[in-house]
Amino acid sequence: MTAQFDSHSVALYLEDNPHFFDEYPELMTGLRLSSPLGGRTISLQERQAEVLREKIKLLELKLASLSRVARENDLIIEKFHQWVQTLLVARDPLSLPDTLLQAIREAFDVPSTSLRLWDTSTDYADAWFGVDAGSEVRAFADKLAQPYCGTDTSQHGVMWLEDAASIRSVAIIALRLHASPASFGLLVLGSPDPQRFSSELATDFLCRIGETASATLQGLLG
Repeated sequence: MTAQFDSHSVALYLEDNPHFFDEYPELMTGLRLSSPLGGRTISLQERQAEVLREKIKLLELKLASLSRVARENDLIIEKFHQWVQTLLVARDPLSLPDTLLQAIREAFDVPSTSLRLWDTSTDYADAWFGVDAGSEVRAFADKLAQPYCGTDTSQHGVMWLEDAASIRSVAIIALRLHASPASFGLLVLGSPDPQRFSSELATDFLCRIGETASATLQGLLG
């Protein structure tokens, strides 16, 4: 009685016997397969070549994608470096918030920026950035464990932006010392582009901006 083999059994047999076609080379040249490219009949060697070409194409696409991401990351690092350099050479504490916001706009091409600080030193009691933000804003900032990104322009802080009426997406970042649950300020970035600060945007980089801004501005606290 002839044993019956299904396709899975044949595949397992060939996998376990890699030298099968070495022993029966005539089968290698005689096998005819259907190509997914045009449906024509081709040899096993031609089909193998097609499979390899497809794999190479996929690898090339993946490599191109990785190269693009690497270039984008290099650009982000360069912009961040530029921003930090500007902060390091700033000498006037009173103008430091203005310098920080202007540097963000220039380095990261952010159209609109603003911030507020609370519990500042009495030396800055009359400064624009020390105007009382209110208990609701403070409570909102304290609860903001991660930067907010999205199109809800009714969020706290958006009204501080000069062109608030034209803003379509925002990033809102709480300023705090290290891992303290209590915030001491709120940094707001806005754009007329609804996709600029989309809710799908990763917030890792915004966290770094918040940490650096917090370290820069902590000297203004009382």
